[in-house]
Amino acid sequence: MSENNSERHDHEAGNETSSAGPERRQPTEAELAEMSRDEKVRLGLAQDDVELVEYPDPWPVKGTRAERRAERAVAAWFSLAGFSALAFIGVFVFWPWRYVNPLADERGHFLYSLYNPLIGFFLGLSILSVGIGAILYSKKFMPHEVAVQQRHDGHGSSELDRQTIAAELADAGNRSTIARRSMIKRTAGFGAGAFGLGTGVLVLGGMVKNPWAETGPDSLNHTGWMQSEGEKVYLRRNTGDPHEISLVRAQDLSPGGFETVFPFRESERGNEEALLHALRRSDNPVMLIRLRPGDNPVARQGQEDFNYGDYYAYSKICTHLGCPTSLYEAQTGRLLCPCHQSQFDVANSYAKPVFGPATRALPQLPITIDEEGYFVAKSDFIEPIGPAYWERNS
Repeated sequence: MSENNSERHDHEAGNETSSAGPERRQPTEAELAEMSRDEKVRLGLAQDDVELVEYPDPWPVKGTRAERRAERAVAAWFSLAGFSALAFIGVFVFWPWRYVNPLADERGHFLYSLYNPLIGFFLGLSILSVGIGAILYSKKFMPHEVAVQQRHDGHGSSELDRQTIAAELADAGNRSTIARRSMIKRTAGFGAGAFGLGTGVLVLGGMVKNPWAETGPDSLNHTGWMQSEGEKVYLRRNTGDPHEISLVRAQDLSPGGFETVFPFRESERGNEEALLHALRRSDNPVMLIRLRPGDNPVARQGQEDFNYGDYYAYSKICTHLGCPTSLYEAQTGRLLCPCHQSQFDVANSYAKPVFGPATRALPQLPITIDEEGYFVAKSDFIEPIGPAYWERNS
């Protein structure tokens, strides 16, 4: 029995030896040092059981018109990458980026509206050009070998493997003829360098100027309801005629009714530009709602006096993606956003979201009644309206 086991063990060991192939003699360090790069390449291929079926030179005849045309094409893409990156830097630093009222300066607003598209276009074009140039160089000038490798188990990299791999990489670089293509090297350096510089400008640009340091009327911290010089800000309905001033009284809404209102100041009367701007400014729309008897919403902490009796005013801008919350269900007391189905409960809470993707309550506008019975805003919203952003603290 032991004899059979011994024979079977010897047979299996013999199979393992034969499957690994004949053992090759490893050259000494002195022999490796004396070998040329081509010899190391062939040795490395042999060590890995690789057979080169085809290994043609991409340009066997040097200096042909086709070769020069391919070189110019690669250089053109790298040049385009460099010039696009420089254009991105120029637009990022020098292009007018501050908001311009289209009613006051139509051309200035048009230039302002191009800022984001231009920086995105030039940065994207730079990235695309670098990629296309690298791919084109690989296709036109790198050797395209056809090789067959036998599968075998590896046992880590020896000194022989390291030297032969280095030789193979150096051979690939030599056969790609990059060393003698100064135009491609210069344009590739220009394109990659300019792209790197542009990326650095993009990262550092936000650290040069703090966009939240200014809290003026055009900042995200304020809306068109911002108070100025003690002037009253009335709640005005939009009748379709910007010159018609229709202010809202308490008796205009029945229980369960609602209306979209906009800010109005007496100083704007007769000023067509200011009246249109108040109606068109995206953060101005407010939903004025009169709750039904029996509705008793929970007030938000610090906002207990923002309502006037059963009249509540909430921003019409959804806190999810800025869509208009233009639907109101009087039976359930919910404001609905028709775009993504967010629902805000105004009958039982402070317009807190109860359904849909919105996660933040609608900001409430503090309102009251003046001596003539018109609704007026006591102040601007105490928090930014609309979708959340990183810098907000509410």
